[in-house]
Amino acid sequence: MISTFQHIFKIPELRKRILFTLGILVVYRIGSHVPTPGVDAQALGEFFRQARGSLFGLYDMFAGGAFSKATIFSLGIMPYISASIIMQLLGTVIPYFQKLQKEGEEGRRKITQYTRYGTVLIAAVQAMATSLFLESINIGGRYAVPNPGMGFRLLTVLTFTAGTIFIMWLGEQITDKGIGNGISLIIFAGIIARLPNGIVEEVQNLLGGRRNLFSEVFLIALMLIVVAATVLVTRAQRKIPVQYAKRVVGRKMYGGQSTHIPLSVNAAGIIPIIFAQSIMFAPTTLASFFPNIEVMHSITAWFNEGTALYSITFGLLIIFFAYFYTAIVFNPVDLADNMRKYGGFIPGIRPGKRTSEYIDRILTRITLPGAIFFALLAILPYFLMKQMGVNFYFGGTSILIVVGVSLDTLQQIESHLMMRHYEGFMKKGRIRGRF
Repeated sequence: MISTFQHIFKIPELRKRILFTLGILVVYRIGSHVPTPGVDAQALGEFFRQARGSLFGLYDMFAGGAFSKATIFSLGIMPYISASIIMQLLGTVIPYFQKLQKEGEEGRRKITQYTRYGTVLIAAVQAMATSLFLESINIGGRYAVPNPGMGFRLLTVLTFTAGTIFIMWLGEQITDKGIGNGISLIIFAGIIARLPNGIVEEVQNLLGGRRNLFSEVFLIALMLIVVAATVLVTRAQRKIPVQYAKRVVGRKMYGGQSTHIPLSVNAAGIIPIIFAQSIMFAPTTLASFFPNIEVMHSITAWFNEGTALYSITFGLLIIFFAYFYTAIVFNPVDLADNMRKYGGFIPGIRPGKRTSEYIDRILTRITLPGAIFFALLAILPYFLMKQMGVNFYFGGTSILIVVGVSLDTLQQIESHLMMRHYEGFMKKGRIRGRF
């Protein structure tokens, strides 16, 4: 492993890409600490300490802590992610976008352009809503915005929207000139930025006697097991064998080869957890706007984090959205039609409808254990906080993003090393799950 890291900096192009990526991430983290004018940071911080388990906390995690500080990067990259999801959903229901998805590079450029326009629109709307939200915060008679009004709102919309566009540009620069996965690396950097504070708190708890050595060792072992299991399930695939028939075109013979279709256990990614968390945080978020209504407090108590009702409902929602989003992003009928068009077939399965039904049945079976694992992974942070007194968020969306982005980045570096005949991080057969 040490020799592999040494090889990285022996390749000028790879060294340049890594240093460029690190430089961009430093710029992003600096921007996450530049405050927005007109906001009382102390009153805002106190509000977020009280609203830790609300939708605002989830949004703040994706923004790398910038939302709770009302910095110029408060909206983070979430408007871009929302626009990307919307474009993906439109591609399944609107023929025009379906046609763009099949037009290759030209179609992808148009979809990217539409995604950018959607990002600006969503960011502007969210920025206006955020400015109104900031004006409404009152902690013990102290307002988060001492001088509210249209001037503050327009300045906030301009600042937040420009910040989101700049982050989007930073992500594209990492993708083009860095080591790739720009948007994912920016989210990754925001999540990792909280890790040092969590480590310091754990050390203080251990030294202060608030946690004994056995509990700390058990917690570390549990985290390592969870990370290893997440890597296994994230990389797990069910390979369906495909055989292509021989075809003679002119004097050349094509086909006659065997390959496979890799069906991922985690086809939906982190989207099911994000959707489920957004729904589960809705009662707490609404209650923060209506603190004097008794009914809202009762609903919040029913869906309090860590309760049995909350955990069961949260898990069922994740399983539902896992199937729902997998059905949107993966179409067995189109896959079967493309296989038949190029002379491909699954041994023992008739081409056409039978093939699509077979693929759909396999996908349904492998999605369930993956969805159950991610449901347990999403509930894990609340168990650790309630039962073991852990003060930081470990599990759920954050661990999936960290593991997924880390593996993708390693593969990007691996490809550069292998092209120049260096041994990479992962040998054949390592970090590969099978289901």
